[in-house]
Amino acid sequence: MSEQNIDFLIERGKLHWEQRTSDGALQKSDHFITLATKKRPNDFALSILHSKIKFNLAKYIETEPEIKKQLFLDGAEISKNAIFNHPNFKSIFTEAIGDSSSKLISAINKAPKILVPGLFWWAENKAHYLNEKSVLERLNHRELLEVLMHRVISLDPGFNYSGPYRFFGSLYTRIPGVELTQSETYFKQAISSNSDYLGNLVSMAEYFHQKKGNREQFHKILHEVSEVDINQFPDKMNPNYFSKIYSLELLKKESLLFE
Repeated sequence: MSEQNIDFLIERGKLHWEQRTSDGALQKSDHFITLATKKRPNDFALSILHSKIKFNLAKYIETEPEIKKQLFLDGAEISKNAIFNHPNFKSIFTEAIGDSSSKLISAINKAPKILVPGLFWWAENKAHYLNEKSVLERLNHRELLEVLMHRVISLDPGFNYSGPYRFFGSLYTRIPGVELTQSETYFKQAISSNSDYLGNLVSMAEYFHQKKGNREQFHKILHEVSEVDINQFPDKMNPNYFSKIYSLELLKKESLLFE
């Protein structure tokens, strides 16, 4: 395939990504970007877009549980591979001392800011995948997830609308033995920093208020989100659209979630 044809695939994939609130657009974006990444496996930015597409498909579009899990896992692996194939990470990993696990943790702790998108989407996809796995499996991955996202916080705490704080707010409702106040603190930080990103509010309702048994707060937040005019925040139109739709899905499940 010629470079021109690969560029065309990327252009089409990005176009559908920008139009992802339209029916079928995310699936089309995934189709084109999957083809493009096979031809340019070492294109870091392209791989990260691919990982984000997988996450959005899994979280907002796919309804079949097993396919959702696979999409999250695929998204995690895509970002992980993008990190490992990046020349900046390769050199850090090679110089690290210890067994493979120790080298990985050490290298992540020294990762430069350019790798933040890869670190974030690796952890975000992996955590969502692990949400449906056993508690033991989540505990086994706790250190890796924390190291990945603490590195993001240290380099770019506002990444993806305060995504690292939202991540820890969610994670600490799924790990036994962690005080729920930690989750609450992280969510409040995310919301105070990016109050016009609806995903922060929806995640706090879905994870913290559900875990705490705060049904009234759960309902109030999600109902308010569902009523928001997303045109108020044009720079966040696409993600807020999906957060609003997701809030309605959670409200439909409210009785089941609080049985």
